[in-house]
Amino acid sequence: MAATGAAAALLLSACGGDGGGGGEATGSYNQGLTEVVNPSDQTGGTLRFAISADIESTDPGNTYYGYVWNFSRFYARTLYTYTAAPGEAGREVVPDLAEELPEVSEDGLTWTVRLKEGLRYEDGSEIVAEDIRYAIARSNFGDQALPNGPKYYQQLLADSEDYEGPYADPDDPFEGFGGIETPDDHTLVFHLKEPFYDFTYVMVPPQSAPVPPEADTGEQYQARVVSSGPYRFEDDWRPGNGLTLVRNEEWDAETDPVRTALPDRITVEEGIEQNEIDQRLANGQLDVDLGGTGLGPAMKGQVVTDDAARANLDNPENGAHYFLAVNTQVEPFDDQACRQAIQYAVNREAVQRAWGGEVGGTIATQVLPPVIAGANPDLDPYPSEGHAGDADAAREKLAECGEDGGISANLGVRSDRPAEVAAAEAIQESLARADIEVSIQQYPSDTYTNTQAGSPSFVHDNELGLMIYGWMPDWPTGYGYMSQILDGDAIKDAGNSNLSELDDPEINELFDEVITVEDPDEQAEIYAQIDELVMDRAVIVPMVFHKSVLYRPDNLTNAFFNPSWKMFDYAVLGTTETGS
Repeated sequence: MAATGAAAALLLSACGGDGGGGGEATGSYNQGLTEVVNPSDQTGGTLRFAISADIESTDPGNTYYGYVWNFSRFYARTLYTYTAAPGEAGREVVPDLAEELPEVSEDGLTWTVRLKEGLRYEDGSEIVAEDIRYAIARSNFGDQALPNGPKYYQQLLADSEDYEGPYADPDDPFEGFGGIETPDDHTLVFHLKEPFYDFTYVMVPPQSAPVPPEADTGEQYQARVVSSGPYRFEDDWRPGNGLTLVRNEEWDAETDPVRTALPDRITVEEGIEQNEIDQRLANGQLDVDLGGTGLGPAMKGQVVTDDAARANLDNPENGAHYFLAVNTQVEPFDDQACRQAIQYAVNREAVQRAWGGEVGGTIATQVLPPVIAGANPDLDPYPSEGHAGDADAAREKLAECGEDGGISANLGVRSDRPAEVAAAEAIQESLARADIEVSIQQYPSDTYTNTQAGSPSFVHDNELGLMIYGWMPDWPTGYGYMSQILDGDAIKDAGNSNLSELDDPEINELFDEVITVEDPDEQAEIYAQIDELVMDRAVIVPMVFHKSVLYRPDNLTNAFFNPSWKMFDYAVLGTTETGS
């Protein structure tokens, strides 16, 4: 199957029109930030992924990890997607299942999307608008809604306040759901409560991937997702057993602006220790670390100083912020001064070292990453010499909240991410200097955002006052970055990303206001104001604006960093290893 469409044109132009096999890699350090490295349109072979945990979920409607949003495009198409290109070009939203960009009413409340005709699932049946309506309903509405992922549609759609979701009445799954209409098989009409000028971005994540209602088995649907993309599941997926994708012969490349579908097979190994993944990448035994966060500390320390190995590296600022969430419902952090004590006590310089120094990220003193409009690099309300922490100021704050004898706290962290564990140990050491005793609690990353840190009841029962978390923008605006981690309306019983459980009326009101603002400069001013208020409330301790160290094996083709996916663009990758 030859590559066609816009993505193929990009790859062919990058290699001077030579449709050959890619040959030896010609990459250089950071080349993938601005160019396609080892460009090729060669088909065949097996593209090999591995991850240190289990995949969070293969269900497009039940996931919130960025790597799944990126990877699921192999088998799940969405209404819109991002251009397959490095640099700023990769931020452009383009139609996927949709025929063109949305038609928006003058009042900004009605968004009409028309689907391409002739789109088919793996069994040859037609993809229709009602399947997308159903997919959005199952992931956003009702007590039985899928727990992982954002609930933007629930928050934004009108005429759906009393809708109990499609599982409440299987005979009439859309009873009370007026937020989306489907006047015919190829048209969706979205009705919003208020104007929301970022709404096109909301239709990019995999919650808009179609699901045939008759195939839906709730949370068990992840075992075998019905494919709308170029690949389908070879066998049922069970967490920990790995995943194999093979070609979906019903996929029509002519309708797809992004995916090139070069490999014949795609495999994922799960539960592989990070150091082993890194070593196998360097040895050419793997092609991609599925998690997309880059090399672990051990391999990173070796390759960044090796001139030969550096040619295989990209070191992008990926828009992620690793921070320490302070839960406002766990004592003594229900007191603002006690939270501010943590802010002063953390040694950010030591945390940066845990992430690999300057190649691992830059020290953060505010919430918004530099790539988001409204970010203020001068905002530093809890300063210390060399960002090493101020134990005396922390003790003063403890005295202010009535804890002058010191406090103890539990700190949650993902066990299979070595850099995060090292950061937790650095935090533990720096807080001890301020009479704050920390006990580190480790959990697997595939359940962390749902069952442990993402479950308020678990957090309260286990007194997880502190939790390390990493967050990337859902899309490149302040709302796309901050709303799910700071807006009180985003707090959920499971799959919760507002780990601080911040429900501040002033901040909530600003989020409600900014979605009605069309002017980007005015939006940025509001986002800057939210950032200042959040730092004052001390519910997030900024640590590191992350820089990943991504490794490109020599046999990996079409490798580049896409700033929208914040990792390699998986949908266009290929391999020169095409032997049987």
